[in-house]
Amino acid sequence: MKTVLELIRKAGGWHPGLYLKIDNPPYMELVIEAMDESGPCGLPAVSVAHYGEQNGDAMRDPEMCFELGLAGGPHLTAFYYRNDYAGVEQWSRFIHEGMYAFHTELHREHERFAALWDKNLNAQRFLDAFTDKCIRG
Repeated sequence: MKTVLELIRKAGGWHPGLYLKIDNPPYMELVIEAMDESGPCGLPAVSVAHYGEQNGDAMRDPEMCFELGLAGGPHLTAFYYRNDYAGVEQWSRFIHEGMYAFHTELHREHERFAALWDKNLNAQRFLDAFTDKCIRG
């Protein structure tokens, strides 16, 4: 998720209360926000979501949650996926009864999807939309 990491960097870096909402027509708005709770390994967590609307309700299409790691350089590691339109919610890494649980194949799928999503965010120029908005004020 290099595009998301760059958006976070341009917004001043991760911090509690981080909230970015990027409007980039014709695409669904992109929301990146720091989560109140940490991820399954105790690292800072970030939610990344496209939001649509159905019957007046906000719908995630999709939302993914990542832990922000800094060892070896900034990187995001997926642990959650949700798509409200498809009725899907998946945890690939989590804490259950005080123990760390890891679903290997599902985690691989989350990481593959995140890589594809990152390519799409880059091709759809969300970074440019954020930068243009910041320059214009």
